[in-house]
Amino acid sequence: MSEKPNPPLEKDGEANLNLERRKFAKLALAGALGGTALLSRARRGVAELHDISPGIKIAVQLSSDPSDEDLQFVKQLGAQYVSIWVHADGATYENFMRLRAKVEAAELKVWNIGNLNVHNMEEVTLNLPGRDQKIEEYKTYLRNLGKAGIYYTTYAHMGNGIWSTQHENTRGGAPARAFDLAKADAGYWDQKVFKGPLTHGRVYSQKEIWDNYTYFIKAVTPVAEEAGVRIGIHPDDPPVPQLGGVPRCIFGNFEGYKQAFEIAGSPNIGMCLCCGTWLEGGKLMGKDLLETIRYFGSRGKIFKIHFRNVSAPLPHFVETFVDDGYIDMYEVMRALREVNFNGVMIPDHIPEMIGGGRAGTAYSIAYMKALLRAVGGVS
Repeated sequence: MSEKPNPPLEKDGEANLNLERRKFAKLALAGALGGTALLSRARRGVAELHDISPGIKIAVQLSSDPSDEDLQFVKQLGAQYVSIWVHADGATYENFMRLRAKVEAAELKVWNIGNLNVHNMEEVTLNLPGRDQKIEEYKTYLRNLGKAGIYYTTYAHMGNGIWSTQHENTRGGAPARAFDLAKADAGYWDQKVFKGPLTHGRVYSQKEIWDNYTYFIKAVTPVAEEAGVRIGIHPDDPPVPQLGGVPRCIFGNFEGYKQAFEIAGSPNIGMCLCCGTWLEGGKLMGKDLLETIRYFGSRGKIFKIHFRNVSAPLPHFVETFVDDGYIDMYEVMRALREVNFNGVMIPDHIPEMIGGGRAGTAYSIAYMKALLRAVGGVS
């Protein structure tokens, strides 16, 4: 951010008057933005959020140590940003700086580096042994990100992973992730398997899930603010009200998100809006995808978009190509443009095209760039 110039010297009377005016302006602003949260941030002396340049940005997900060819591919696509995931051993300040230098040498930028070890933490979501250690690990991760000049991360609060069933074919015979509620029996995350019918031996109450979220978010929000890092929370995937005895009551619907943001009380806490997951939920979400974009987007609460489509809402869906699902993604892009969304969007969960992973990525990015241009954005 640019430095503010020093104000001119004032006479004593003028200084007192101007001081009172500034106090009034600050209080007015605090009321407009949610005074309690803003003033509590001021008392803690936290770092300001880093400015984000205008315009929708397109990013590509890469491996934990992208090759020169990977970065060249991103350049050829005309994308500006990359999103990278690492495991715990790669979530160090030194590695973040190394990755950032490598990406920037290719004339690209890092939007986020995710840490798989502190994402979908069952210890946190379900208050299992080791919860406080995981929270401390997450805090260290946030501090390392901020120190490395990386000011965004995605977080998911699922206690028993992402649930899927056997892959099914979408257009042209392309294999894709699917979910059929009648056949679902396990969740998966980072080589962990959460086997039903009760993944953790009992049924959890909604109150437990809310209490555990509150404990977590109250612990990490001050660190995110101090580090200047935005946390975008991903919807529960799939947003079935309960899976394996674990309610998906917070990030599986619109009202849950609203309440979660109120509890956090911070501009650093927002949404990684996965279009596909929201579409999976259908009417269960309380608001459709376009309404959700307009509500949270107009309030600056959407930080990142997973731009993908599905064949139908629950109880059975297949993740399909962006132009082959049950919503017109042009309308999604137009809604994002209307609310002046200025974060990044990535293609995600792409069906397996002939030609390998890069073929699907190239197809998705090209479609996204065309839509962005069609709604008057830049690419």
